[in-house]
Amino acid sequence: MAGARRPGRNFLFVPGPTNVPDRILRAMHIPMEDHRSPDFPKLTIPLFEEMKKVFQTKEGQVVIFPSSGTGAWESALTNTRAPGDKLLAPRFGQFSHLWIDLARRHGLDVIVQEEEWGTGADPDRIEEELRADKNHEIKGILVVHNETATGVTSDIAAVRRAMDAAGHPALLYVDGVSSIGSIDFRFDEWGVDLAITGSQKGMMLPAGLGIVCASPKAVAQMDDATCTRAYFNLADQFNANAGGYFPYTPALPLLYGLRESLAMMSEEGLENVFARHRTLASGTRAAVDAWGLLLCAKAPKWHSDTVSAIMVPDGFSGADVIERAYRRYNLALGAGLSEVAGKLFRIGHLGDLNELMLLGAISGAEMSMRDVGIPVEPGSGVAAAQEYFRNANGAAEQRLAAE
Repeated sequence: MAGARRPGRNFLFVPGPTNVPDRILRAMHIPMEDHRSPDFPKLTIPLFEEMKKVFQTKEGQVVIFPSSGTGAWESALTNTRAPGDKLLAPRFGQFSHLWIDLARRHGLDVIVQEEEWGTGADPDRIEEELRADKNHEIKGILVVHNETATGVTSDIAAVRRAMDAAGHPALLYVDGVSSIGSIDFRFDEWGVDLAITGSQKGMMLPAGLGIVCASPKAVAQMDDATCTRAYFNLADQFNANAGGYFPYTPALPLLYGLRESLAMMSEEGLENVFARHRTLASGTRAAVDAWGLLLCAKAPKWHSDTVSAIMVPDGFSGADVIERAYRRYNLALGAGLSEVAGKLFRIGHLGDLNELMLLGAISGAEMSMRDVGIPVEPGSGVAAAQEYFRNANGAAEQRLAAE
């Protein structure tokens, strides 16, 4: 008689939520306390300063909401815009689509630049549209830095250069939910005005924190913004945060978890975090090549270092691979969304993980594909990833020895 228990751990390799390290779980296991006590700012004020380091900003103001990244989307828009304002947004995946939809629900007029799924924001098209906007009616550009649905990373620095070349004063809004804390993100250097992220991906926490970083230029536009806002009002947050408090009850365990997450990132070093994610992503791409499959990302310049969206051959379903992986091997892979539903599966390689953990996911994906009939050579992807990791680590060790 088959038992109901599934031994071992679930292999969580969706591109968010990600694995929560034991160290962070322990940090969150705390008794409740008075969030208006005189000692509470000792926890909170350093969080705002440490988060600025992750955004790589000195000028931006960080706000931490008890919400998901979707709440941070809403806050960024409603605090800086008025109904009827025009926005420009390239759409190239499910999450750029959803952000556009949210903006329209708030009465904003979004000019959509359709891009092929598997590509990203096109700076040349953005510059052309902005140059044509002689009266500066476009008030903001919405760009998803890392489109999780397709495994595509857009060049935000190039978008900023396009805006500057057009001499356009629009605000630059960037969704960094699946990039910030994993992929190099330079708020000040790239001239970002509003960036948003969440706790459940590179920050290695459970879902529940929506984090916004606002530039002085964005803050200056808040007084003229008339979109309805209450819970997500940045001014309320700024006023309370100045003393280390919040305008309403914060998600206390998550704040303690965030403190531990930031400490872990500081101990590893932010540049090392980015390098580790590049290595893990490159090893995954080596496996995909060895399987003879293609990524959804159309060219290397679009490759994401946090998620690989892997196309299945014609006649097969990515959903079948995902179901087999979960039911037979206790492996959670990401599904194809919207236009790419059934056409791919996704391996998330972000957060707190290393080569051996990722090799387990690659092995499980390989077995699952073979189980549903996709003709991949047994061991091919695992071997390719192993060799990539061995060589990458060997080069890193040589550099350290030379130092």
